[in-house]
Amino acid sequence: MGSLSIWHWVVVLVVVLLLFGKGKIPALMGDVAKGIKAFKTGMKDEESETSEAGNVIEDEAADSTTMAKEKDEASSRA
Repeated sequence: MGSLSIWHWVVVLVVVLLLFGKGKIPALMGDVAKGIKAFKTGMKDEESETSEAGNVIEDEAADSTTMAKEKDEASSRA
């Protein structure tokens, strides 16, 4: 009762071929691959934007530190 005969598999194969056709399965897999590539590209873009934003914040922090030191030196000279 639990096993499937060869005729069951033949019917399943025929139904799958009717639904997807001869060239549709490779096209479907190509679309999946394009989606994965687009996802990876999006992740790389997001990481680069995040690192660029981090660099801007670090640069601003360095600038403010430099400005604070210059102010301290100017006030100590006066």
